[in-house]
Amino acid sequence: MHAPDVSEGWPHAVPTTPDALPDYHENVARPLTRRFWIAGAASLLLRAQEPEFVCPMDREVRSKTPGNCPRCGMKLVANLPMPIEYPMDFRATPQQIPAGRDITLEFRVLDPKTGRPVTQFETVHEKLFHLFLVSQDLEFFAHLHPELLPSGWFRLETRLPKPGTYRLLADFDPTGGTPQLAARTFSTAGFIAPMEASFRRPPGDVAPKTGENLTVSLTTEPAEPIAGKKTMLFFRLNPADGLEPYIGAWAHLLAVSHDLIDTIHSHPFLADGGPEMQFNLFFPRAATYRLWIQLQRKGIINTLAFTLPVRSL
Repeated sequence: MHAPDVSEGWPHAVPTTPDALPDYHENVARPLTRRFWIAGAASLLLRAQEPEFVCPMDREVRSKTPGNCPRCGMKLVANLPMPIEYPMDFRATPQQIPAGRDITLEFRVLDPKTGRPVTQFETVHEKLFHLFLVSQDLEFFAHLHPELLPSGWFRLETRLPKPGTYRLLADFDPTGGTPQLAARTFSTAGFIAPMEASFRRPPGDVAPKTGENLTVSLTTEPAEPIAGKKTMLFFRLNPADGLEPYIGAWAHLLAVSHDLIDTIHSHPFLADGGPEMQFNLFFPRAATYRLWIQLQRKGIINTLAFTLPVRSL
């Protein structure tokens, strides 16, 4: 380091006489202003080019360095693009979907720019495609994983337990795009009851539930969830020894409104394999929501359901 001299364009003192000020501004101040502006702009440009790593599923999780999301375990992606919807085709065989018989459900994702089938997908929680099926009365729930065919169609062989209206939620992540949640509603053959009449609003039920090999209790904050406000859900597991990740996460949760309009797929906000875990949800509107939480302990999957009324502000 050395002290600058006048020949480098750095003044020792600002002139104080009126006659000298014009020359000073023309020869020294303006070049300095331009120099500092260019340096500042270059710094901002370099900063803007620094990648930001974002969780594809929990977009509020951001980092300046690569790694995995602390909530869901997904790999953080540099400069994740803004969300864009990918259309999804859905078909069933037979076309008139029966209840109580084997059926084939197929799904095809289309590129929103070209309209062509998408054949490359990111693995999300160990699978390329997560499918949730829920019946109109909220009594039936299934978390399934269709297989990708070379044609670009995902195929699933399954069976619906009874006649009625069903809601499906497809969760997938096209390579080069952003995670998608696509919902469809369909009814079984011969079921002609008006949709509104077939829905029921079940009473709240947050009592402890016992699954295959553990019991789960639920408390919420606030005690009466409010639509549009954050609701913290605290689950306590007993016993908690032997708890294992299930499909890449400590737990999976699906929330569905009583009229099948709103569906939320989430993973723990806080969980470490111990007896407690926390979810943070924003319920979009006042309704009664059925919550299914899935956990794995000592190789056994536990699926437990709670019913949570959500009121308006």
